[in-house]
Amino acid sequence: MVRAALWRDRSHAGRALAQQLSGWSHTPNALVVGLPRGGIVVAAEIARQLQLPLASWAVRKLAHPQAPELALGAIAPGGVQIWDEATARGYRLDPPLRQRIVAEQRHELERRQRLYGDPPAAALQHRPLLVVDDGVATGLTVRAALQSLRLSEPSQLVLAVPVIDRLVADALRPQLDHLVALAEVDDLWAVGAWYQSFEPVNDTEVLNLMMKHQSPSLRVAQ
Repeated sequence: MVRAALWRDRSHAGRALAQQLSGWSHTPNALVVGLPRGGIVVAAEIARQLQLPLASWAVRKLAHPQAPELALGAIAPGGVQIWDEATARGYRLDPPLRQRIVAEQRHELERRQRLYGDPPAAALQHRPLLVVDDGVATGLTVRAALQSLRLSEPSQLVLAVPVIDRLVADALRPQLDHLVALAEVDDLWAVGAWYQSFEPVNDTEVLNLMMKHQSPSLRVAQ
């Protein structure tokens, strides 16, 4: 059955999520953490409505060069690296190829950390973190991001997303203090199908949003 899109765009989804998160408004020391790039657009709207500062936290999908859209794993700051071993074995990823894929994505991760001004892990310690993405299908990148953020010892770790695969949500809950999702769906393959407009987000858009909502005290790249 074909479902109608629930949100016009990422900003619309962010406003809808902010209504569900109204209890976070003006929470002392709380931080909205967006996952680039698309998650930053959703997170910025939440940060604006709840009057909270915004931070970026880079995370990168790992994919086979011949199938760049298929997630086989993910990396995140703090040396976090995860693989979907069952899928990776199907693509016969030998150790040298894995190392090359990781090296390429680590370069892009570090570029984004510098460009977007990701905070050092120490700046997140003992803070309530509201982690935001624009949707979760396989869960690999979000899982890596949550593992990475947990290393910073936040006082609370909450994931907020417009749409998430139901089985992935169940698997992620043990890593979280709370999960907020506007829609939990079966067999989520294409996050973009839940949006009327799901255009790629570029660096300029992210930087404009970060300049508007990021706390000056967090503008220190790792």
